Amino acid sequence: MYQSVRNLWLSITLKQKLALYTVMVILIMVFSGAFNIHVMNYALGGFNEILNDNSRCHDFEEAIALEARAFENYVRDRSVENHEDYVLACVRSERCLRSLPFDYARIGEERYARTWNVKNGYEQYSSIKEELLGKPSRSQEYVSGLYRVYGMQDYLQTYARRLVQVTLNAGNENYQNRVPTFRNIPWLIFGVSALLLVVAVCLTRLLTNTLLKPVVKLARCSRKIANNDFSGEDLIVDNKDEVGELVRAFNKMKHATEGYINTLKQNNEMAQLLHQEEVERIEMERQLNFARLELLKSQINPHFLFNTLNMIGCMAKLEEAGTTEKMIYSMGNLFRYNLKTSDQFVALEQELKVVQDYIYIQQMRFGARIQYSSSIEVDASQVIIPSFTLQPVVENAIVHGLSKKEQGGRLHLRIWQKGRIVTISVTDTGVGMEPEALEQLKQALDSRRTAKIGIGLGNIYKRIHIMYEDGDMKLYSRIGCGTAVQMMIPQGEKYDE
Repeated sequence: MYQSVRNLWLSITLKQKLALYTVMVILIMVFSGAFNIHVMNYALGGFNEILNDNSRCHDFEEAIALEARAFENYVRDRSVENHEDYVLACVRSERCLRSLPFDYARIGEERYARTWNVKNGYEQYSSIKEELLGKPSRSQEYVSGLYRVYGMQDYLQTYARRLVQVTLNAGNENYQNRVPTFRNIPWLIFGVSALLLVVAVCLTRLLTNTLLKPVVKLARCSRKIANNDFSGEDLIVDNKDEVGELVRAFNKMKHATEGYINTLKQNNEMAQLLHQEEVERIEMERQLNFARLELLKSQINPHFLFNTLNMIGCMAKLEEAGTTEKMIYSMGNLFRYNLKTSDQFVALEQELKVVQDYIYIQQMRFGARIQYSSSIEVDASQVIIPSFTLQPVVENAIVHGLSKKEQGGRLHLRIWQKGRIVTISVTDTGVGMEPEALEQLKQALDSRRTAKIGIGLGNIYKRIHIMYEDGDMKLYSRIGCGTAVQMMIPQGEKYDE
């Protein structure tokens, strides 16, 4: 705690130090005054509580006596003046009754029981009294009820006197319990004052150590430099304020020559780095020229490939080899789409045609081991997806899933749309993946490490997330059951790479 306060103190400016020191002194004075006031309130508050409780109980006792006399006067002479006096006496009694302390946690069991007796008795007394005033004054029943009311008044006054006595005893006991605390209050005030004095002394010492001592050290080093003595260690202070900046500037001036030499060394190293970068740039240009040459070759080779496949297809047609002809044309369609499609986005139906050609070739290769089905629930001519999206996923399912399973399996393609999101699902019943391998594959997709997941699948994942804000690609797999790849592609919103 002390180290944290010291670090904070060293990091603020001189103006903030002086302001903080002033504020702390004011806070110490305010805290001291507030503490003394709190102690006085505590002492007086105990007396006030006792006096208030006694006063309320006495008020109720007097109110009951006044109400009894007012009732007696009103019964003897039911004049308007006596009636007003009686009503005012009843109102005062009820007000005093409500003001009686009735908190069990504060007043204790005995006072609570006495107060409950008073409240319950007064409630019954009021009910019988009002019922009596509504009867004829000369009936036998009225006379017996009147004596009953007088008796209940005596009981209430007795209850009130007992409550006053119990309250006085409780107040006296409370005062006796507080006496030791009152005796310790002067020592408590002395202790808090001593603590505040220690805090003030610590603040003054902290201010002295962080202001005067660095200035003294700086003056001593300045006298040595005035005598042409530049030896010795650098002046080190913990201050991060203006004094610290002054000391650091002093050290920089002392080591100006050394800094100049270091600058020359850095310039030399920078020249070497620039030379190395120039060599690397030349090497990159050489590789770029080589890539351009390879690009020219790749532009020539597809024409030769298409012409050769077309010629083989014509020969197969002349020889009436229908299966061979269809395979060759399917192969030609695949190569033509992969090599000549330059658009980033194509219609879904183009991708489906490529998948059909690819599935046909694989079924000719694996025979009945590869079973294919599809469920297209959208208008393929109206749905737009990134090019080279569907066929690589299908190829991945066959190569890594179905071909490794001796009995083969089924490949199912389902495409549906919900809202503006088109979902493409490619599922297979191949060998599947272990949970660890599936997790590694997902992590490689999230971190874009295509070297671990293959160029095709990694490229599709990357392009979907770059081209579409809401696009996504998910993988599900279970060992021995198969793998599912789902691509979510929004419609009506495209983004350039």
